[in-house]
Amino acid sequence: MASDPVAAAGGGNFAGQANVRVVVVGEAGTGKSSLIVAVATESFPENVPHVLPPTRLPSDYYPDRVPITIIDTSSRPEHKAKLIADCKAADVIVLTYACDRPSTLDRLSTYWLPELRRLEVKVPVLVVGCKLDLRDDPQQVSLDQVMAPIMQQFREIETCIECSALRQIQVYNQIFVHNACAKFIDISYVEAVQPYLLWTLYVKVVQEVFYYAQKAVLHPTAPLFDQETQSLKPRCTRALKRIFILCDNDRDGALSDAELNNFQVRCFNAPLQPSEIVGVKRVVQEKIPEGVNDRGLTLTGFLFLHALFIERGRLETTWSVLRKFGYDNDLKLKDELLPTTFKLASDQTIELRDEALDFLKDIFHIFDIDSDGALRPSELDELFSTAPENPWSKSPYKDAAEKNVLGGLSLDGFISEMNDADLSTRPEISCKWLARLKVSCESTTPSLSMWSIGNAGNIETIRSRGSLSIASKNIEDHGAMCPPPLKCGFTNSLNALNFTLAYTIYLKFLYNNWALMTLQDPKASLANLIYIGYTGDPASVFHVTRKRRLDRKKQRTQRNVFQCFVFGPKNAGKTTLLNSFIGRTFSDKYTPTTSYRFATNVVDLHNGTKKILVMREIPEQEVKNLLSNKESLAACDIAVFIYDSFNEESWKRTKELLEQVAYHGENTGYEVPCLIISAKDDLDAYPLSIQDSTRVTLEMGIESPIPISMKLRDHNDVFYRIVSAAQQPHLSIPETEAGKSRKQYRRFINQSLVFISVGAAVTVAGLAAYRIYAARKNTSS
Repeated sequence: MASDPVAAAGGGNFAGQANVRVVVVGEAGTGKSSLIVAVATESFPENVPHVLPPTRLPSDYYPDRVPITIIDTSSRPEHKAKLIADCKAADVIVLTYACDRPSTLDRLSTYWLPELRRLEVKVPVLVVGCKLDLRDDPQQVSLDQVMAPIMQQFREIETCIECSALRQIQVYNQIFVHNACAKFIDISYVEAVQPYLLWTLYVKVVQEVFYYAQKAVLHPTAPLFDQETQSLKPRCTRALKRIFILCDNDRDGALSDAELNNFQVRCFNAPLQPSEIVGVKRVVQEKIPEGVNDRGLTLTGFLFLHALFIERGRLETTWSVLRKFGYDNDLKLKDELLPTTFKLASDQTIELRDEALDFLKDIFHIFDIDSDGALRPSELDELFSTAPENPWSKSPYKDAAEKNVLGGLSLDGFISEMNDADLSTRPEISCKWLARLKVSCESTTPSLSMWSIGNAGNIETIRSRGSLSIASKNIEDHGAMCPPPLKCGFTNSLNALNFTLAYTIYLKFLYNNWALMTLQDPKASLANLIYIGYTGDPASVFHVTRKRRLDRKKQRTQRNVFQCFVFGPKNAGKTTLLNSFIGRTFSDKYTPTTSYRFATNVVDLHNGTKKILVMREIPEQEVKNLLSNKESLAACDIAVFIYDSFNEESWKRTKELLEQVAYHGENTGYEVPCLIISAKDDLDAYPLSIQDSTRVTLEMGIESPIPISMKLRDHNDVFYRIVSAAQQPHLSIPETEAGKSRKQYRRFINQSLVFISVGAAVTVAGLAAYRIYAARKNTSS
């Protein structure tokens, strides 16, 4: 498909590589120095020194136009320190053995390759057999038979070559490339598809050694191809899929001849001839019929073609395409394509603008394939199938947002309603609920064995495998009832249902997690927007908020996303509070939190507006470390302190935490509004805790503790109250005794300065008046 990889590279360096440093190692007498001289001078040296000085091949020596520095080494024990240093500074290792000395080949797997691993030299390795002209055994086994076991064990080996520096034999069929499906290079395929890329197969083999060394650095195999499965790696597939979609201008799922030609020109600055397009599609269709249809080359064919290029050693073709579309060696967009360098004060944050939110809304509906108003896991995976990975699959996003809403009906509500029904006496209620979720009962056995789940007119039968997928936007009563006698697979207890709900992801979830990502990592937020199809101006994606200090001075804020730090002792209910915020069921089981955890959701305000609240749980053991940073509270809009109302020690520790945070804010200038939450209100509260907490809040000038019971689902409007307090950043700021003393002292100093200033002004005025009086008196006399 590619016309000229050199043109694609623009004649410059690759992935920021200005020079390739090749270090040649191996047993003594294997021909390292002779190989280097033969390449540099194109002649065999009669006499060579034991170790050559660094040798440089100019940028025009190979078509990628990147210069090479070759470092010769000695295997003598006294030179081991230098050998280690050279290996650790290498971009690629050339490991030599002598074709006429089998023992040097054995040493590759018994010493050299394990030693490189021990030294943690994580660069590609080329194995080169020198002195091929001295091999006198005509029955010598083929190179692939010898090297295949070694390459299976040491995946860092990119290529194996045997050559003769003396004869400079043109024996391209002796080249064995690991990424060629454990076969010799097959020139016939490459010639059929890309006859203009064959130059390297006909140059002298000794020159090919360092061409392949350079190639292993500039066009590495590891990010693209899985040697174990002989297939494209997932991240490579995702990048190529995004490129395919970007080039499919008419969005018909195939690249037409015109689109293929545009792709060719964009990547390689040269058009494809009609006969070349026909040839490319013929090769694909012969191997994989679904790779071509009447509209052109499909995504399957596009991926297959690149897999073939990689398998046949033409990695520069795929890398040229990837780099032309802005990918680096990790198959992520280059930093220069993500202009997210903002001059932010520590108390400023970044939010998504309406344009980005509108894009997310549109993309949500595009990938809601079944139009049920929700993204099921498979649809969410498809949404991020053009990103390096699904960002929601890892912390802190994986469990940070609500996922268990069924078209406005929460999982809690669903289970509650099901539990409220006596399934043995009122089975019609159970089936009624299932009908509202587009689930009909079909089993005639006394246990759950078969369900039919209707989705947009498509009925699929799911046999009992311990899972049940439910996805519905319009929760409607279809009037479906189980005819008596009951033939539904329920027993008398809901607990007998052995299945897991496959949650659906709603637009709110998408907004919340993206708000969290923007707050935590703006560059990742922008990158993922681009990965999934955003083509607007990157500068229009974000909005920088006003400084929090200025918000306090103006006594109002314009933020749409608030970050709340949640403090409290162990087992006070911090995790339960966060779980409740994202709609999870209450659990009595205590699991200590060992690292920061997030929960994010939309909070509806009484005036009809919506704000996103990001709650960040601070483990008790991390508080000291957090407050050791002067600016640690700069990112906090409001701090919440939660304690177990049933436990006196819990309140005492919470009071200490409140005082520490308040003192830190006073000392650093990053004061934050604070609220206290009295958790587990369903238990008998400790009387002294109630009295003391009320006294402390009065003394510190903040709101009285808010009692809640997550077990009884009595939230006491706590999340609304948190956001309301954050919207008034000048209120609910606690004052410590030290803070009050400092404020009184400053007030006294200010008043004193006022008195002094007034006194000085009166004195000056008096003196001036006296002088005027004296002057007049002298004049009159």
